[in-house]
Amino acid sequence: MAYGFEQNIIAVIWDFDKTLVDGYMQDPIFARYGVDRRKFWQEVNGLCAIYDRKGIRANPETIYLNHFLTCVKQQVFPGLNNAVLRELGAELQYYPGIPAVFQRLRDAVKTEAYQLFNIAVEHYIISTGLAEMIRGSAVADQVKGIWGCEFIEEPVPSKLGQPLSRDASESGPKTIEQVGYAIDNTSKTRAIFEINKGVNVNPDIDVNSRIAPENRRVPWQQMLYIADGPSDVPVFSLLQQNGGRTFAVYPSGDEQAFRQVDNLRADGRVHMYGEADYSADTMTHMWLRDHVRQMAEQIYRRKQEQIRSQVSQPPGHLDHT
Repeated sequence: MAYGFEQNIIAVIWDFDKTLVDGYMQDPIFARYGVDRRKFWQEVNGLCAIYDRKGIRANPETIYLNHFLTCVKQQVFPGLNNAVLRELGAELQYYPGIPAVFQRLRDAVKTEAYQLFNIAVEHYIISTGLAEMIRGSAVADQVKGIWGCEFIEEPVPSKLGQPLSRDASESGPKTIEQVGYAIDNTSKTRAIFEINKGVNVNPDIDVNSRIAPENRRVPWQQMLYIADGPSDVPVFSLLQQNGGRTFAVYPSGDEQAFRQVDNLRADGRVHMYGEADYSADTMTHMWLRDHVRQMAEQIYRRKQEQIRSQVSQPPGHLDHT
């Protein structure tokens, strides 16, 4: 293979808000600063219309990042920086079975036969939320990679103008000042391609490079994506079209969310759905574990067939009768 990838990895890819945590990860920020989260999101939801009247197109999925920066400047979130975000990430509360399910799915392929080919499960998180909060969370050490939105605290100054100077009133701790990386529901698919091609483990590979399927690190059929709803349709569709597997979750007892994921399955967007309870022996846990094992079995059989096709038959005795 051109890049030396064995194609023995199963990628279990997770959304974050309302998939791993019950609600939205930004809630601890509002609690820390005593801000009414409903009022904040009401303001965010009205921004695109305001900017549209000004002739400015704004992305409704990422405009909240700009509003956070506005609120930092207005002292709504005084002192908010990446260190605070990481600290608040530790306060996130998870659905049952998180983070234990990460190790259980890794253990599902640790059989003697599968280890013969070093078959392994890797977990990834792709979120439109804040990467720094995920890095500070209880699941951070369970995952191979995290894609999320990033803030910059100290913008690199231009050499074309005068040196930047901080006001005396800004002599305290650094705060977030710019958006460094924004990911929306459509650009999540770029992260999927990065996992598929191995960009995340080999920076010499460009995500836009043409790479034959047999040379990609994680084939589509070895990807499993878990998320909560219609906002994840771009990724659901990408994997459905290419042989990956998809699973939607809904909070226990939430009838509206149930209908939402049921419609996703009826429309062929997801293979299956279940309650957001990943405890051992729940339907959700068993479905995920079973399909991880199915993928491992497919890898095992493919590897065995490759060996058989490359090994010649030993010489036998001639029959002179």
